[in-house]
Amino acid sequence: MPQSLIEEFDFEFPLPMEILLIRTIGAALLCGLIGLERGAQKNPAGLRTNMLVGLAVATFCMITIYMMETLADDTAVMRFDPIRLVEAVTAGITFLAAGVIVFTKGDVKGLTTGASMWLSGAIGLACGLGVWSVALLASFAGVVILWLLRHLQYATGLKDE
Repeated sequence: MPQSLIEEFDFEFPLPMEILLIRTIGAALLCGLIGLERGAQKNPAGLRTNMLVGLAVATFCMITIYMMETLADDTAVMRFDPIRLVEAVTAGITFLAAGVIVFTKGDVKGLTTGASMWLSGAIGLACGLGVWSVALLASFAGVVILWLLRHLQYATGLKDE
């Protein structure tokens, strides 16, 4: 029995531990930037929500990489279609984001917050797959859009949400 317990935790992951750490921490931090802006505006999905969305998606990516690497030799058992990961992430986050959108008294609230959760999912996907240029660019663009354009809207009197 103890031997099987040891075997349970003794396996080779296709990526080194330092890569797993940087992808996990990177997803949480980059999505945290998006969540920080949302939280500063007292929106329902702020820092923790966006960090958890990005972390979850990065984790799904790394699990997918593990499955593809370990089951790739047995093509009779599994057919790989990487786009399914993107579809599943998109559907799941759409469900979460829809929960923060509220229609009251003729106004729609929460659209930008819902969109920020979707962006956090995309950033988490990029981090989980190790596509850092995309993750960094999307994070930077997201913060610019959320923070800078909000200030520009307030200055000009335009309404978004």
